[in-house]
Amino acid sequence: MTSNHETHAHSRHSSHSEERKNLLRFIIPSLLGLLLFVIPIPWKGEVTVPIAFLAKAIGGWLAPWLPLAAVFVTIIAWLGAAYTRWLKPARLLRLPLWKALFDISRFWFLTRTFGMLFALLVYWKLGPEWIWSESTGGLLLTSLIPGLFVVFMLAGLLLPLLVDFGLLEFFGTLMTRIMRPLFRLPGRSSINCMASWLGDGTIGVMLTSKQYEEGYYTKREAAVIGTTFTAVSITFSFIVLSNVGLAHLFMPFYVIVTAAGMIAAVIMPRIPPLSRKPDTYAAGVKPPAEEQIPTGWRPWKWALHQAVGRAERHEGARSFLRNGGKNIIDLWCGVIPVVMAIGTVALALAEFTPLFKWLGIPFIPLLQLLGLPEAEAASQTILVGFADMFLPTLLASDITSELTRFVIAALSVTQLIYMSEVGGLLLSSKLPIGLRDLIVIFLLRTVITLPLIAGAAHLLFMFM
Repeated sequence: MTSNHETHAHSRHSSHSEERKNLLRFIIPSLLGLLLFVIPIPWKGEVTVPIAFLAKAIGGWLAPWLPLAAVFVTIIAWLGAAYTRWLKPARLLRLPLWKALFDISRFWFLTRTFGMLFALLVYWKLGPEWIWSESTGGLLLTSLIPGLFVVFMLAGLLLPLLVDFGLLEFFGTLMTRIMRPLFRLPGRSSINCMASWLGDGTIGVMLTSKQYEEGYYTKREAAVIGTTFTAVSITFSFIVLSNVGLAHLFMPFYVIVTAAGMIAAVIMPRIPPLSRKPDTYAAGVKPPAEEQIPTGWRPWKWALHQAVGRAERHEGARSFLRNGGKNIIDLWCGVIPVVMAIGTVALALAEFTPLFKWLGIPFIPLLQLLGLPEAEAASQTILVGFADMFLPTLLASDITSELTRFVIAALSVTQLIYMSEVGGLLLSSKLPIGLRDLIVIFLLRTVITLPLIAGAAHLLFMFM
């Protein structure tokens, strides 16, 4: 009898010990992931998430070598794709990572080809000036891509902290009652939204793409998250406002940008092209269970149960490092050549042709209707942000009206899609989004947020 009692007590103690261990397997990595990717902190006069600070610090140390590293990556990405395309090595194509990296369509092979050629020409300053100019390819290779290179390295390695240890299951259960009615998205997408809005849009795209490939989102849900919540960081927003000499208005600026972005986030999933994306999952993946709370369970209890179950199934440190390493290689080879190719062409069109000036002409009557001074000059900035987010504020620096400069800066942030970085990243990801989608979404976001921003700016300047 005593022996049975002792055995039962020992079994119960082991069970409690195992539960505690699994709970810690969920809590520790998830808290670390939230701290790195989601929770903004102040540091040396800036406010952003720690992963961005780390990326900036490492980028500073590695700065002299990063452009050459980016060139090297574009060459490797092209060589692997060319070898696979022309020789079709059966043994290598059986390896999932090789197939994902290098077995690509003709369009993406051509894009990688131009990305490599542009990178080489920019690095050696050869060929036409429109390729290697400091405002086109030179800007990408020496400024934007080195930053992406480091962010991809850090975020690729550490993203599993958000994805693999139960955090998505936990927030998915608790947030579904908010995310479904507001944005037509599952609750787990709240993590992506927070990572983008409080951290950086590129991190949000990377996280969304990884989750889509693993079956967490349908094509429609992934497209909505990737194009609607890829906001720039708080620090980047401050830089944009500083470009037009209005840094002292940052607090009202960020409130207006956030409010306009949230309204657009409610509207965009309900209209084409996003509303017409199919609610089907990526080929060959098993969708997760619905985020429904069973009868008899409290929401937080069920959320914790789901999260701990996910953490319990994780395979340990070796799996974490292996998945992180695959993420990094996939991002480097898959994205950097595309950003180099598409970004160079977009910036060259903006800098060396009057294309965006012509495209802005139809906006002159709208800007006049909204009561913005210097409407003709402002119209040239409306669509140029599709090439790069910095361009509108650079063009606006000669506009004398503070009200107009304020609206241009805010609009450039809420438009979200710009080809020199986020647009190229979206196109090179596995997300079901094409160039036509990005153009339409950019235009819709412009039409939706411009009147909101102009109205709020009029009120702000009226009471100043």
